[in-house]
Amino acid sequence: MGAEVDKGQEEASRHHEATLAGLYEEYYSKIARYALVHIGNRTEAEDLAGEVFVRALDSLKLYKERGIPMQAWLFRIAHNLMVDHLRERAKHKTVPIDTLQIESDMSPATIAEKNIEFERVTRAMEQLTPAQKEVIGLRFFGGLTSKEVGQILNKSDGAVREMQRAAIESLRKLLATESTSFGE
Repeated sequence: MGAEVDKGQEEASRHHEATLAGLYEEYYSKIARYALVHIGNRTEAEDLAGEVFVRALDSLKLYKERGIPMQAWLFRIAHNLMVDHLRERAKHKTVPIDTLQIESDMSPATIAEKNIEFERVTRAMEQLTPAQKEVIGLRFFGGLTSKEVGQILNKSDGAVREMQRAAIESLRKLLATESTSFGE
């Protein structure tokens, strides 16, 4: 019987590894975008996204199917790593000099406009509640459905949609107020 249990655990482990490899292809960029919104630095966000999958692989033997999809588990790992990263960053305030990455097919003016718009949205998002920031980050930058976000945050699908609606409404007001004050 012990050999059967070991074989079953081995099969489950291979299945989880294959699932994780597939999720890497599908979710790496979504996790990186989610982290970018909170961290504000593309290189650090990409590093964090990679670290999510390293941690997931290291913890794969401990992963248990509990009705929550593995991608929700990945975003929970990402959230915890991001909190740790931001806490550590607060201790060591630095200004990165390489935050602007120029892509060859974009003009400097286009890059500047995108950076300004990203900064506007980031400033506005800082004024949202932590829960609203989390929902916006997971839904739009992580690309998750409201049901998946609900599983991560332990909220109902409807509660997530309501939080999203309130957050978007707040963002619209904040961005409109900012635009009005620049026009004066």
